[in-house]
Amino acid sequence: MTAAGIARLAGVGRAAVSNWRRRHADFPKPVGGTDTSPSFALAEVERWLRGQGKLSEVPLRERVWQQLAGHPAGPVTALLHTGCALLLVHDRHPDWLRLSAVSDAHLARLLPDALDAVLTPRFGRYRRGRGVRVPATPELLPSVPLLRSAAELAAEVGAHTAYEFLLGRHLDANPRQYTLTPQGPADLMAALAGPALSVLDPACGTGALLRAVAHRPGRRLHAQDSSPDLAALTALRLALGGEPGVEVRTAAADTLRADAYPDLAADAVLCHPPFNDRNWGHDELAYDSRWEYGLPARTESELAWVQHALARLRDGGTAVLLMPPAAASRRSGRRIRADLLRRGALRAVIALPPGAAPPYNLPLHVWVLRRPGPGAPPASEALLVEAAEAATGDGRHTDGRYADGRYADSRHTDGRDPRSWPPVRDAVLDAYHRFERHGTLAEIPGFALSVPVLDLLDDEVDLAPARRLPPRAAGGGAEELREVRDRLGATLRLTAGLTPPPAEPGTPGTERWPLTTVGELARAGALVIRTGGTGAEAGVPVLTDHDVFTGTPPAAPAGPVARQDAGLRDAAPQDAAALQDAPSGRAERPVLTEPGDVVVPVSGGGAAARVVDEATAGAALGRGLTLLRPDPAALDCWFLAGFLRGTANNRQASSYASTSARLDVRRLQLPRLPLAAQRGYGERFRALAAFEDALRLAGRLGEQLVRGMYDGLADGTVSPNGPVPPQAQAQAQAQEPQE
Repeated sequence: MTAAGIARLAGVGRAAVSNWRRRHADFPKPVGGTDTSPSFALAEVERWLRGQGKLSEVPLRERVWQQLAGHPAGPVTALLHTGCALLLVHDRHPDWLRLSAVSDAHLARLLPDALDAVLTPRFGRYRRGRGVRVPATPELLPSVPLLRSAAELAAEVGAHTAYEFLLGRHLDANPRQYTLTPQGPADLMAALAGPALSVLDPACGTGALLRAVAHRPGRRLHAQDSSPDLAALTALRLALGGEPGVEVRTAAADTLRADAYPDLAADAVLCHPPFNDRNWGHDELAYDSRWEYGLPARTESELAWVQHALARLRDGGTAVLLMPPAAASRRSGRRIRADLLRRGALRAVIALPPGAAPPYNLPLHVWVLRRPGPGAPPASEALLVEAAEAATGDGRHTDGRYADGRYADSRHTDGRDPRSWPPVRDAVLDAYHRFERHGTLAEIPGFALSVPVLDLLDDEVDLAPARRLPPRAAGGGAEELREVRDRLGATLRLTAGLTPPPAEPGTPGTERWPLTTVGELARAGALVIRTGGTGAEAGVPVLTDHDVFTGTPPAAPAGPVARQDAGLRDAAPQDAAALQDAPSGRAERPVLTEPGDVVVPVSGGGAAARVVDEATAGAALGRGLTLLRPDPAALDCWFLAGFLRGTANNRQASSYASTSARLDVRRLQLPRLPLAAQRGYGERFRALAAFEDALRLAGRLGEQLVRGMYDGLADGTVSPNGPVPPQAQAQAQAQEPQE
């Protein structure tokens, strides 16, 4: 296990583990890894932590994860062996109980036959290309302790939940090794494909798209991937999720070069293909029968995947692909795009909000295609959707306000915000289904438009929705802009009233107050220190360091159930709750804020502290935050927060790495004052915080008004015939050249 794993076991930060290694000569020595990232033996670490009183019990889920992460053949092999064993536990639990009663060596000899009896009914007799093979006895022998522990975890939370936890933790630990499709886009793509009995994913990866397909009796799922390991992980994941009809195959090369389903006519194809692949097989596949719409250029690998998907559909079947935005407008692909339109194969192009899926800086597109049947007339129109326009449907008004009047910043329109996906999904599906029913769709300004195919068949054949769907004016029109202006005026008047009075000289001698530190106050019981985690329970918003710095409200957790451990993100809500509540696998509960708490960011290099009010109370404390919960009988919360924000105070309590600064909250200082004097300071600090909030609100409203006026004047929704402020007239006249 690594230092990060030790920190997770002990519930501390990695810096604490580094300190233990330096200060304790008996700390376990590394058994592997590198000088910069050493690894340690789990058993030795457990003994040392218990001997130091830093560990009472290792949660079962952590023990299983550490066994998997430290497997001599690597975590992927360990996941494959674990998935096979959990499938045996799931399908033939009595057989597992009988087998597990023997020694490890004997169990490794018996397991191959037992696993084959489980895998064959699900995936067929092993042949070249089957997704999951039976590991041999020598391969299984190092895995037996892990398999026993995984079966114990499955007995508590279920085989499916146990496997999702382990696989999710592995994906979280290695995000750059995999191309992941987040749940929001996957659900939308599956819904666009509609109900289907036969579904293919020709580049399945870890199986996210097939997991999003709705259950139907008699359904068959087909998957292929060029990586045998990924194909096997997908097969086991779907099988443990209760899918009886799963067929997963691998190939010596990718799907385009070695198609495992040449005779398949599926009802639907879902695909997140690799982007910008210059080595997709352009030369050797020049005469392939799949290129009905033209041979893709070497730089147009995505259009090769589009035609492969159409070739594996039945007549009238639907294909939904996640595409880079460049595929809709590159000149090298315009002839294929034109033929897809002429023959009615391309039905819709949907631009997702930026951040929907990697790469997060691009607004990826979803293409919806239909395989034309013989004699079917081609569609006369195609649908273009700019889904980012629906990403603000999280309870905000057009000016960014939430229903309770608070303001959010622009990050909440990002596709990574889970609150944006329900309105995106609903709005896109509503527009698409109406378009499908009627063959046309009246324009929804800034969001959706059905365009005659003839209008799209110009020299460029540019299908980017942004070209034909300019965004609505930021202010929403003249009426809304007047409302924003009125709110801005009221806020500016409020800000003027909250402006602090002129500063008066301090009382002589106060600079010699006796000082104490946060750490000393914690030891004396005057306050409690808590550290933030990585998530929250279902429906609990998460307060982040960004929220503290900007004064914005806490955001909803990522995914349908956001948990303290991100590895649980793919488990069903009821399964995740079971894993959290398991007696020996209990997950760390999030730290929930209460009114009067003081929250301090520990990184970022800025002096910030936020007092939790009634509106923020109940949010989970996010990563990178420290919570101070003062005893009201000893400390005033506003007094505490105010002195913690002092620039000199933060400077003396900060440490610096080569590229970042980190605040040691325990070293922050404040004066020893009686409670009455604290409250005097607290009132001034509270007034300053109110002034700061009013300034932020005025800034947001001013930005909204300026942006809306520019947009409105440019698109004609606001008339230029209006009075110009006298100050602006005077400034303009002063800048005119003198004759």
